[in-house]
Amino acid sequence: QVQLVESGGGLVQTGGSLRLSCAASGRTRSSIIVGWFRQAPGKEREFVAGINWSAWSGGTRYYADSVKGRFTISNDNAANTVYLQMNSLKPEDTAVYYCAESGRYSGSRYLKTVDEYDYWGQGTQVNVSS
Repeated sequence: QVQLVESGGGLVQTGGSLRLSCAASGRTRSSIIVGWFRQAPGKEREFVAGINWSAWSGGTRYYADSVKGRFTISNDNAANTVYLQMNSLKPEDTAVYYCAESGRYSGSRYLKTVDEYDYWGQGTQVNVSS
């Protein structure tokens, strides 16, 4: 059973930066598909960024249009941690951010919906003030 713990959220002004971390435990393989989602009050949980990582192919990264060019997802395989670097933050980025992991790996699958992920963290709050 994979367990995920997010950290790094907080309060930041418009234009500021934060780096979120998603630390995993209980993995039985090194190839992973991990995604970041966010959920604002009264809204559905939405996809933010994803990474498919394997030792032989490296990482394939993909993003929601709303964060392209501002957010970067990365993986530190040795630390079992996936990061989300968030730059040029806007008030509309305010939400609870969750990381999630798929129970199986495929380099050709780009998972962008909640139902496609099997394991979830508890979330970390990000607030961007105007």
